Amino acid sequence: MANRHIARSIVLQSLFELDFRDYSELKSKEEILLRNAAEFANDVVDQTFVNALFDGVISKKEEIDLVIQKAAPDWPLEKISTIDRNILRIGLYELLFADSKEVPAKVAINEAIELSKNYGGEKSSKFVNGVLGSVYKELGEPDKDAVSKKKKKTIMDIPYEEMPIERLGGAVVYAKNGDDYYLAMVHDVFGFWTLSKGRLEADEKEIDGTKREIKEEIGLDVEVLDEIGRNEYIANHPEKGKLRKQVIYFLAKADYKDLQLEKDNGGLDEARWFKLSELEDVKTYGDILPFITKAVSLISQQK
Repeated sequence: MANRHIARSIVLQSLFELDFRDYSELKSKEEILLRNAAEFANDVVDQTFVNALFDGVISKKEEIDLVIQKAAPDWPLEKISTIDRNILRIGLYELLFADSKEVPAKVAINEAIELSKNYGGEKSSKFVNGVLGSVYKELGEPDKDAVSKKKKKTIMDIPYEEMPIERLGGAVVYAKNGDDYYLAMVHDVFGFWTLSKGRLEADEKEIDGTKREIKEEIGLDVEVLDEIGRNEYIANHPEKGKLRKQVIYFLAKADYKDLQLEKDNGGLDEARWFKLSELEDVKTYGDILPFITKAVSLISQQK
């Protein structure tokens, strides 16, 4: 049987080389792959698998890099080491785009972690683990209950009580345009529409921090009206491990104007207004639906 771990190592080496070249100049791709296969594993690997994985990562590179930005917002791509960056690209390609029957989610994560242990720095495996673990959670933890031949933990196991807490402020932002009311929402690289929110500074008041974050993220000055709820979820930070993210949501009013999505936006790719009548067809996260529903009810009372 072909050794796919070695095959992934060849792809990693080839991607590493290509990072120092123009990604649009792929005419030397076959040369790079064949040379690395001959050097590291002559006649051992399945060259078809090597080519398919390499082609896949290249074709989805822009989408994968957006996911990395979403999952590791504190680490701009250019600050991630070349090895770690390309290990993440391989792992995320297999996690997001490969046939899950051929490469189950846990296999994709474990293989990427093994690459980071073999070729990365001292903290590489923890970083790769954190990023892929965060994406894995966003995907709903596919094949979570599958029986593994090796009981190997791939997501950092920290007791709930010991997890650091990160405060965030967000809002259901609405505006009136003519006779219609609209909600402002942002779209993330996982394909969901969600509410604008951001991290609050240590000593920052919740309302002040929420207004600041919304202004930075979508360019709106808002008037905060009411608190509509709080929730908490657990996220994986590449360096800090598991975090308890505690979010307070407000109802906020703004003028109806073009939304300006922040350039360094942590994995968001669009911001737009939705009429209240359109919300039923909007794909969003289940944990924010109660806040949207409550906000719509409050808005409707103003009609």
